[in-house]
Amino acid sequence: MSWRVVAASEVGTSHVQTNAPCQDSCWAQVHELAPGVPLLSIFVADGAGSAVRGGDGAELAIQAAVDFLTEKVSQREFGLNDRLATDLVLAIRTQIFREADSAGLTGRDFSCTFLGLLSSPLGTLAFQIGDGGIVIDAGTGLELAIVPMSGEYANMTSFITDENAVEILQTKAYVNQASLAAVFSDGIQRIALNMATNTPHEPFFSPFFKTLKSATAEQEDQLQVLLTKFLASPQVNERTDDDKTLALAVELK
Repeated sequence: MSWRVVAASEVGTSHVQTNAPCQDSCWAQVHELAPGVPLLSIFVADGAGSAVRGGDGAELAIQAAVDFLTEKVSQREFGLNDRLATDLVLAIRTQIFREADSAGLTGRDFSCTFLGLLSSPLGTLAFQIGDGGIVIDAGTGLELAIVPMSGEYANMTSFITDENAVEILQTKAYVNQASLAAVFSDGIQRIALNMATNTPHEPFFSPFFKTLKSATAEQEDQLQVLLTKFLASPQVNERTDDDKTLALAVELK
């Protein structure tokens, strides 16, 4: 029992017009905690457009999260709980502020959102700072794990570099392993979610999950290419000009 995963980020049209790079970053992988015990990990970070090194902050956040998790996996024993999420966030902040200090900048110059999902036969943990979304099926159908954070004004959100990041960190734990999962940046938030009810727009996700489940081993290499093409397609760009990231996972039995 494991997952098939695919993830991609694509630059938004507003960044293309200004020759700016994509400021999103992502990771999706399956580890082995023990023989026959897989661990799904998905991380998504979105650099703040107002931050001079926001894209670098997103990259640093993902790498710090991967390094933290790799160390935990090597130790074999850890819980999918609030303590783990908090420690991971603190590890990311340490890395970002270290880089900021060496560059003569502030942590705010590397501001980014951060979303994480960890799932194993022992349970599932979703955690988030900022906007974007985590959609999962942990046995009761697709649901939005955490309501995306928004600020006092439009287009405002929270970042992992905020002074109160640990206090505003939102988590949700499930006793079951996730059979379906999607984590995405705010670039496709309004396409993937019913914003009025904060629920997943199932017609958006169903084709992705169906394709992932039915793909043959020979087709797996094409999944990321197809996902990238979708994120760069006119049908997406007509509805958002922001950078877009989407990471998907389906359980294979």
